[in-house]
Amino acid sequence: MSEKAVNINWYPGHMAKARRQMEEQLKLVDIIVELRDARIPEASANPLLAELSKNKPVLIILNKADYADPLISEKWQKKYEHCLLTDSVSENLTKRVVKEIQTILAAKLERAKARGIRKKVLRAMVVGIPNVGKSTFINNIVKKKVTKTENRPGVTKSLQWIRINEDVELLDTPGVLWPKFDNQEDARLLALLGSINDDVLDKQDLVIHGLEYIRDRYPGMLKDRYDITEEETDLLEAIARKKLWLMSEDRINTEKAVDLILKDIRNNRIGRISWQDVGE
Repeated sequence: MSEKAVNINWYPGHMAKARRQMEEQLKLVDIIVELRDARIPEASANPLLAELSKNKPVLIILNKADYADPLISEKWQKKYEHCLLTDSVSENLTKRVVKEIQTILAAKLERAKARGIRKKVLRAMVVGIPNVGKSTFINNIVKKKVTKTENRPGVTKSLQWIRINEDVELLDTPGVLWPKFDNQEDARLLALLGSINDDVLDKQDLVIHGLEYIRDRYPGMLKDRYDITEEETDLLEAIARKKLWLMSEDRINTEKAVDLILKDIRNNRIGRISWQDVGE
């Protein structure tokens, strides 16, 4: 692993505003649906959201599960009381998510029924860090494009109520981080997978860190993707030379190599990788 020191923080003004708005809306919702990145379930758990949801039941969605190591994802799913593994793209999520929400809130529905409320609409606040796939997840459930989606953080900047069906409504919220990352290893994982604005990062350090992790945890993946010898001292240079990402005088084009490898890591082009395991 690269031991280069990092100090990553990113908390733009719209996130602080969004947090205040979320606190104001809490009294209107029955349950919190928290999306996390299945590749980094602990690093993508916002401690501010834990504070917000302490008096509400929580359904954890480990999203982008099709990008993660399936054996490790199964362990994470067992760790949490209420948890679904989803990919938000290829599968139909509506029935699964609505059923899980109704199961968690079964007692509340029974109490409403006993009071003569025949049809109680359940309200869920959907929360998560930036770029965890929240907008894609909501569009999948609603079966139409109701929120803007891009593969970068900070696109959704306001709250929006969305009706799924006659049983459940969702409150879409912006991706929110927290003001200071006390754990810089978690911050580096968030940065590596695209939850922090690239403009504030040392992308080369992230890529070196990521390549060394893949070599150590998933031997053979780098060889299969880039046709290199994984015993190379400088993996970044070895890949750049193999791919002919070069400039004049046989120097590698470091900026190009870093950007393209970072895209490969974020978009699952190297293989299904989990960057955190249960118990570590």
